[in-house]
Amino acid sequence: MSQDIHAHLSKADPVLGALMRAAGPCTLTSDDDCHPFQALAQAIAHQQLNGTAAATILKRLVDNCGGGCFPTPQMIVDASTASLRAAGFSFAKVAALKDLAAKTLEAVVPHHAALEALSDDAIIERLTQVRGIGRWTVEMLLMFRLGRPDVLPVDDFGVRAGFRAAYGLREMPKPKALAAWGERWRPYRSTAAWYLWRALELKRAGTLPVPAERIRLPRIKKLRRRAAKKKAQVPRRKPRRAPARRATVAKRTQRPGTRRRTRRAG
Repeated sequence: MSQDIHAHLSKADPVLGALMRAAGPCTLTSDDDCHPFQALAQAIAHQQLNGTAAATILKRLVDNCGGGCFPTPQMIVDASTASLRAAGFSFAKVAALKDLAAKTLEAVVPHHAALEALSDDAIIERLTQVRGIGRWTVEMLLMFRLGRPDVLPVDDFGVRAGFRAAYGLREMPKPKALAAWGERWRPYRSTAAWYLWRALELKRAGTLPVPAERIRLPRIKKLRRRAAKKKAQVPRRKPRRAPARRATVAKRTQRPGTRRRTRRAG
């Protein structure tokens, strides 16, 4: 990490600056030889699994479908569902893998050189068209594969928990509030996110610095305009009027052993 990044973040946020000094230099690196199809296929394999199980599945995929090399998109398209299931992929992951391969052949998922020319938002918009690929998965690709410097995964549990620990908050920050606070970290929000992950490690080790100041996250107003607009468009029903009581004289037959009762109309 350059001195310029350290100076910028420390000046913009003293609490983050103290965390950076306690955690040491940032070791966030990227993969220069990033193949989007392979990276996303690996991400699909890792979903809801630990690293060991996912590595076993990917090895079977390489051996069974790729002949010892990572399979190409066309190989995945041609592979049967049974062969992918035999590698350890669930039916949902098989569908996601097939969709990823098809969209790669259609150039919706571009190759590395074309991906480098796109902005972060454009990459997120295109890659999230793939079944099973969400925003968080693409943000991890941007940070660790493409080396984009200004990514803040506000939906990541580790980032939110690290922020809560580093800033001494009682509750987990809401993603929108964290995004608003993180605006001061631009254009190095990837580095800030990396240090928030380290905050949890420092907390477990008992070396997390006490925040020098208390902060208040900005309040995000809930958008209720749409709901209010729909409510205004619904025609109001007129209240029903109670039917007028008729003036009648109710006569009840006298039962044995009881008095004869009459009710006069008011």
